[in-house]
Amino acid sequence: MSLKTLPKVTLVGAGPGDPELITLKAVFALNKADVVLYDALIDPVLLKHAPDTALKIFVGKRVGKHSTAQEDTNQLCVSLAKKHGHVVRLKGGDPFVFGRGAEEIEYIESLGIPTELIPGITSAIAVPASAGIPVTKRGVSESFWVVTGTTSTGELSKDLTLAAQSSATVVVLMGTRKLGDIVRVYQDSGKQDLPIAIIQSGTTSEEKVVAGYISDIEQKVIEAKAEAPAIIIVGEVVKESVKLSEVYREAVSMSYKQ
Repeated sequence: MSLKTLPKVTLVGAGPGDPELITLKAVFALNKADVVLYDALIDPVLLKHAPDTALKIFVGKRVGKHSTAQEDTNQLCVSLAKKHGHVVRLKGGDPFVFGRGAEEIEYIESLGIPTELIPGITSAIAVPASAGIPVTKRGVSESFWVVTGTTSTGELSKDLTLAAQSSATVVVLMGTRKLGDIVRVYQDSGKQDLPIAIIQSGTTSEEKVVAGYISDIEQKVIEAKAEAPAIIIVGEVVKESVKLSEVYREAVSMSYKQ
């Protein structure tokens, strides 16, 4: 086996969506790829960083649609590395933030294939930032939680109940279909007046932001026709966004009129 074809798998975080938010180290890895296995949320322009001769194979998953089973993807990483050499597994956001990156590395390493992880800018922080929402701000929020909206069993994470009792900012990934459940958790905690924002396709040209309060966000999302992929941000920091200030000024004005 020549040095060029030595098997290796590199897990690469592509960032939150905007193709310019991929890291330089990730680009260098793509430059040296023999195979690229990429997910559904990857901007196709990123594939241009790989050589023309590299195989580019889609292994994405989308909510409610046919997807490549995780086990199949794991096996594909190994078999293609053995056959072609350097496989880049290109994943949205950061592979270690609800990206199953640890599972993939564990499987690949167990079969004797060396791996490397290149972190990506996580959407949990970058997407709120793109809408002007700081996940922390002095005097407003001193910490933040990142919670999955859907666990492996398909249920809402029980951690959300704990998070809702705190004063921290809460960022919910993969929670669009659980918005009603999320709203009820906060209502049960007596926080129907807490600001909340839903950001669809954050950092991309398709970005859509819907903001309001726990009490009215479900109706606003329906009216705006917002859908996955989206991130949910709950907390007083949502009102700190200059981009969303008009939404909350109007809400205050209406409350005075009433």
